[in-house]
Amino acid sequence: MTQTPVAVPPDTSFYGHPRGLATLFFTEMWERYSYYGTRALLMLFMVAPATTGGLAFPVVKAGAIYSVYAAMVYLLCLAGGWVADRITGQRRAVLYGGILIAAGNFSLAAPSIMFFYAGLGMIMLGTGMLKPNVSVIVGQLYAPGDKRRDSGFSIFYMGINLGALISPLICGLVGENVSWRLGFAVSGVGMVAGLIQYWLGGKHLGQAGLYPASTGDASKDRKQKRIGAIAAFAAVAVLGGLAMLSSSGVVEISPTTVSDGLGWVLIAISLATFYWLIFGKGWSVDERKRAVAILVLFIASAIFWASFEQAGSSLNLFADRNTNRVVLGHQFPASWFQSVQPLFVIALAPVFAWLWLALGRREPSSPGKFTLGLLFVGLSFAIMVPPASGGLVSPWWLVGCYLLATLGELCLSPIGLSAMTKLAPARIGGFVMGIWFLGTAIGNWLAGRAGGLFESMPLPQLFGAVAASALVAGVVLAALIKPTVRMMSGVK
Repeated sequence: MTQTPVAVPPDTSFYGHPRGLATLFFTEMWERYSYYGTRALLMLFMVAPATTGGLAFPVVKAGAIYSVYAAMVYLLCLAGGWVADRITGQRRAVLYGGILIAAGNFSLAAPSIMFFYAGLGMIMLGTGMLKPNVSVIVGQLYAPGDKRRDSGFSIFYMGINLGALISPLICGLVGENVSWRLGFAVSGVGMVAGLIQYWLGGKHLGQAGLYPASTGDASKDRKQKRIGAIAAFAAVAVLGGLAMLSSSGVVEISPTTVSDGLGWVLIAISLATFYWLIFGKGWSVDERKRAVAILVLFIASAIFWASFEQAGSSLNLFADRNTNRVVLGHQFPASWFQSVQPLFVIALAPVFAWLWLALGRREPSSPGKFTLGLLFVGLSFAIMVPPASGGLVSPWWLVGCYLLATLGELCLSPIGLSAMTKLAPARIGGFVMGIWFLGTAIGNWLAGRAGGLFESMPLPQLFGAVAASALVAGVVLAALIKPTVRMMSGVK
């Protein structure tokens, strides 16, 4: 006698969502606490005078280093997604990544330029392992077609911004008023807290992200692991060799040269990746169409982040040098402005999560939401053109800029995370999430290079160019909404 399977009701123990979402919420919260605490200090620390404990780098050099760091943090998500898919599984990748991030922040706290660069490198690698894979696990908590997915990602996104809200207030206060390096150490403590929470809460994740994907061929699986190990060893050997040659003076490698080279690498990787996804062998017709849709969203996200991520570069310098920060006779740290956007996200994310569900059939498509994101971030820089003309300005200009940018962020970022989990073929889910972060890497690279122009280009011209780029991109994407939706092949 065949027993009829009993349907298992969906887990709704965390505000109507799976309990595992809480574990991932706090894991990402502490990782973002660590990342944004470091980001709030990094540019200011590099350009600060040596008498205050800073590195006294020229703005151009600091911008180049920032562009490499911010881009590589997200570029390595591509490798981190592949490693998780084929070797470790997402769960262990998140754990290993968190350990590297914590070690990197403590390395930044050491009084040595060698440890400074080593710390940046460890944070890059660690974030590449953690960030794409924690998002993939979130997607795996929901069954295919579960309408709670977009809402769940919006809640998850609140965790990101809760960490981003707290960290500049704490790390910025310690870094700017006590010691830059102690500020980095406080950032590392947050990541340690996140690791402990993740380890203890893993029991709520079920089978999500526990095992790497399989090709169905054991010998092919072993071959992929060998290739991954060899590639990792070769990368470490090449980077170590270059570092030794540079430190010994045999080869002169400047941050600007490295940043320029990275720009070409980002372009090459993007072209190769999408050529493989669209024209490579083994994909179905629907998968190829969805790859085209991913490409459109990828380009839009890169342009968006090129504007948005200047919060850590040009806008951070504007807060430090061009903004009146005196309140009741006391000057507050410039890095505190980094908490404004997360505060708006925490306040508005529940509204957007409710809005998407309340709109029902009238809810905009993913390309439609991306269009709104580009238009909002373009307007955020457009309003900065008048106050950029000279002199100290009211902090409300930056607050208004960040409000508009946050509205754009809520239309694009959590929606992009959700869209990638739905558009990606199941066998390369982590890799496609890495592609999403590749677009973010390009945007961060552009944002860092823009920050390097802070002293060499009139600010009204710089901010105006950023605004025009985003607004034009938004108009173009608006015209592509319908064909992009068709390419999504039924994915909503």
